[in-house]
Amino acid sequence: MQALTRDDLYSLEQYAVQRAEFRAKVMDHKQARRVPIGAHATLYFEDRLTMQYQIQEMLRVERIFEPAGIQEELDAYNPLIPDGDNWKATFMVEYEDVDERRDALTRLIGIEDKVWVQAGDEDKVFAIADEDLERENADKTSSVHFVRFQLPAATLQAIKSGAPIRMGIDHPEYSYEVTLDDARRAALAADLA
Repeated sequence: MQALTRDDLYSLEQYAVQRAEFRAKVMDHKQARRVPIGAHATLYFEDRLTMQYQIQEMLRVERIFEPAGIQEELDAYNPLIPDGDNWKATFMVEYEDVDERRDALTRLIGIEDKVWVQAGDEDKVFAIADEDLERENADKTSSVHFVRFQLPAATLQAIKSGAPIRMGIDHPEYSYEVTLDDARRAALAADLA
């Protein structure tokens, strides 16, 4: 997918007018890009539109209108747009209860490296996590990770041929897998060149 440039963004004034309609469009788009894995883990797959929305919201909240500031946001979020042979996602470990979350994040150290995708009978492809910065320490993992699934040629071919896509987590403290429904499968397959 093509990186975003300043020409792809609304000015603050334009965005104020377009925001409600644009936000509704993006929220609808995101539905088919959200993949829950068990009750407490979710992959939110990013693409050009989700990143445009994220940048627009950051510009709005921070009141950024200077070219250098806009470019900083583009530089921060463009790496989260898939490149045609991979998927990129925000991986969230989600527990509403604060104490339960704290306990889980202690038990789930390394979970971000145990997330996988699989197309048909091809090998599992495990996530490459947190390339931008380390998000865990010896005591706990983070509730938010950024992951990339670099898809080998055989996996890409299987996806393009319509093979079922499964996703899961193989962590000793959290092991689940799901098969994507047609809407999610189609949305993610469309990200590939």
